[in-house]
Amino acid sequence: MSLADSVPANANGAGGPRLPSGAARVAGVIGWPIGHSRSPRLHGTWLAWYGIDGAYVPLPTPPDRADEALRALPALGLVGANVTVPHKERAFRACDTLTDRARRVGAVNTLSITEMGGLHGDSTDGFGFLENLRHGAPGWDVTRGPAVVLGAGGAARAVCAALLEAGAPAVRVLNRTVARAETLVADLDEGGVMTVAPLADAAAALIDAALLVNTTSLGMVGQPSLVLDLAPLPPDALVNDLVYAPLETPLLAAARARGNGVVDGLGMLLHQGRPGFQAWFGVDPEVTPALRRAVLDD
Repeated sequence: MSLADSVPANANGAGGPRLPSGAARVAGVIGWPIGHSRSPRLHGTWLAWYGIDGAYVPLPTPPDRADEALRALPALGLVGANVTVPHKERAFRACDTLTDRARRVGAVNTLSITEMGGLHGDSTDGFGFLENLRHGAPGWDVTRGPAVVLGAGGAARAVCAALLEAGAPAVRVLNRTVARAETLVADLDEGGVMTVAPLADAAAALIDAALLVNTTSLGMVGQPSLVLDLAPLPPDALVNDLVYAPLETPLLAAARARGNGVVDGLGMLLHQGRPGFQAWFGVDPEVTPALRRAVLDD
């Protein structure tokens, strides 16, 4: 399939890639390591689709140079950057201004350069998570019942914050290290709707759950499998795994086999990129099946 065949209906480009000029707007992704990132392919595809004079580049930055690199972004003329592990909390501390959702999560994954040359930070992971559920399971309502979140890291914080903002009636955080989950809940829970339990006690948490989300790396290529008995989970519950390599994780395969609706993790990556792309390049890009294929294409 040619690029022209995959261009969204509202794209204004001719369908072929446009090489950046000396006046191109440049953004990128900062992290360490960065070779695994699909963000350059994602944003590069959008730039080609919409015929934008721009570029999006990987910015491999070791932890001991992260602060220096973040403060150098405005001086280098970049319009912004995505931030991936392990620099999201460093980026949060480096910002001059923050969105409310970034302040609540305590981490930044999207940076924009202000007119005064400062760093403005946003957290779009929660937005990407909810948009992925909305598109992957049309008609599903986050308010229908309790959500169970596996993990208590940065991704879990963004997911929990998004669930609370969207009106989830209960959010149950399950983690191997209970103390870390308790810290997450203490930071985010303002309405008394969050609870904590060890991962080993998942059965009780799943009994009446409407949503199960895995935010851990368990089940990812090269990582141990997620061992979880889904028998207590209601058959109408939705299951989402943030892992997208493989696209169908063992958790999703097991949920699908017992009749649960499933949503893979790739859509979260695609949708979380939209706010940054719009801020940097002036277009709210579409997420389409063709985009999924382009991002997954090796």
